[in-house]
Amino acid sequence: MLLRYFYDKALAQASYLVGCVATGEALVIDPSRDIQPYLDTARAEGVKITHVSETHIHADYVSGSRELASITGAQMYLSDEGNADWKYQYLADGNITLIRDGDVFMVGNIKVEVFHTPGHTPEHIVFMITDTAGADKPMGIFTGDFIFAGDVGRPDLLEEAAGIVNTKEPGARDMFHSLARFKTMPDYLQIWPGHGAGSACGKALGAVPSTTLGYEKLFNPAFQIADENEFVAWLLDGQPEAPFYFAQMKKVNKEGPTLLNDLSLVKAISRQALDEALKAGALVLDLRAQQAFGAAHAQGSINVPLTNSGYVNYVGWFVDYNKPTYLVIPDDANIQMILTTLQTIGVDDVAGYVTESELLTGTTEQLVTISASELAGRLADEKVLVIDVRGKGEYEVNHIDGALNIPVGYLRRMADDHLPKDYMLVTNCASGYRSAIAASVLRAMGYENVLNMPDSSAIWSQTLPTV
Repeated sequence: MLLRYFYDKALAQASYLVGCVATGEALVIDPSRDIQPYLDTARAEGVKITHVSETHIHADYVSGSRELASITGAQMYLSDEGNADWKYQYLADGNITLIRDGDVFMVGNIKVEVFHTPGHTPEHIVFMITDTAGADKPMGIFTGDFIFAGDVGRPDLLEEAAGIVNTKEPGARDMFHSLARFKTMPDYLQIWPGHGAGSACGKALGAVPSTTLGYEKLFNPAFQIADENEFVAWLLDGQPEAPFYFAQMKKVNKEGPTLLNDLSLVKAISRQALDEALKAGALVLDLRAQQAFGAAHAQGSINVPLTNSGYVNYVGWFVDYNKPTYLVIPDDANIQMILTTLQTIGVDDVAGYVTESELLTGTTEQLVTISASELAGRLADEKVLVIDVRGKGEYEVNHIDGALNIPVGYLRRMADDHLPKDYMLVTNCASGYRSAIAASVLRAMGYENVLNMPDSSAIWSQTLPTV
């Protein structure tokens, strides 16, 4: 049996290729939208991708299953579990086999058994693998967003991101019973999860790429709680903020992602065209480093620097999927790589981009910064307000005394109700990355007296009063 692991660091997302060397057939599980790595690996290993499957309708990225099947002619194996709200809607493609709990299909000599594991989502399934050429017992399980290393999938995304009320507690109870079923399975089974540390699909995911069921039984907190009500309370507590774009991903993956060949080409545009887009209310994302943005940017643009490998997750907080998006990029940036990354979360309608050199041909603004030591001398001022844009959990550990917590992704929805425009607003976070984004968002919203404090938490926690 051939097993290959793929990991998208930006999304903390794992996918897998399982091949039967004897027959030359291969299965790809939970592919991302950029399918080239799977095609390259299959070619290098001398196998053909004949099967494509996914564990559930993903919320955090656009699935590559439809794309991969369209290119390779592979058969898709998709869940038929869950209620009517969580059924795939692109069955007219014709190359889809719906599967349910207890179903079995073969990939050459590899037996794939399907288990329904509701909890993270109602339709969630996992795949148990047996290499029948050399064994009569299973080797492991591709668990998707069911069991992670050190954690389990969060059950509240339907409610928090998609707005489907009264689903998170039933989901947590489903998760409890799904785990109970797996407690009886052999400890030796390998666990190949769909995400690693940094994913918002759980609250404490481990960074190791795989684990075993026995290890998780011993050390995963989810396996330690025997009382259902206690488990539900534990699972729902402390989950990170659910990015708003997750609701769009559910919709896209349920209805069927657009094939990439059908997307329009993205071209460079002039500074004048960018200004016209800004005047029309378009979203302009400036992807340059925060120092470059601070020195000169177009009024109304939002800074999401490429310097963070997970920048696409922040893009997802602000993009409007019903409107085109425009980009400002460094002169030496690879626009195709950027577009590929944006497409992983369905940002398909990029109407154009401007290079830094072109940006600087027009009028620009600056974004002022303030150091922690400088801020220390201003905190006593009546009209100075610190906005801590970290997550709620980080804020609760420690924060600057008097700081107001609004996570960066919530700023556009909450600022008008909570932030006075006649105050000096200072944004801060743990490293200066999110605070730079936040300051640009507030400036784009019309807040004029906004400063970014780029100092790290190691500095401001020693310089300023904290609680």
